[in-house]
Amino acid sequence: MIRIVIDTNVFVAGMRSAGGASRVVLRKALTGPFKALFGNALWLEYQDLLGRPVWDNLSTDQDRREVMAALAKQGEWVTVYYGWRPNLPDEGDNHLIELALAGGAQAIVTHNLCDLQGGDLRLGPLQVMTPAQCLEKWI
Repeated sequence: MIRIVIDTNVFVAGMRSAGGASRVVLRKALTGPFKALFGNALWLEYQDLLGRPVWDNLSTDQDRREVMAALAKQGEWVTVYYGWRPNLPDEGDNHLIELALAGGAQAIVTHNLCDLQGGDLRLGPLQVMTPAQCLEKWI
């Protein structure tokens, strides 16, 4: 299994689009070969998204909650014991790096490359990539 952290912007794009790389990443996290990692901060962001006006008619609130439940069942909950801050310019993104490092993720999948690649830490084998790059590499 390829361990990944799915940023909230990929979750939104995957739920808003009937096709596209973000939707495929979500499907692969539900059926393999990806193992989605979650922590408190990321899960709270996912839940917060449910109440925001970012959705269109391609998915209902119930659809989104079912996908989240399925991701929780198929994914892995990771407890972050060590903070790597300050690292990124946007404090709100640091939890993704911490989750990925604590969970041994191979990648953070995001549409926000510039903000997540600009940190002070050298992250070893951890990659930050778009959904399309993730699929090109592993599918």
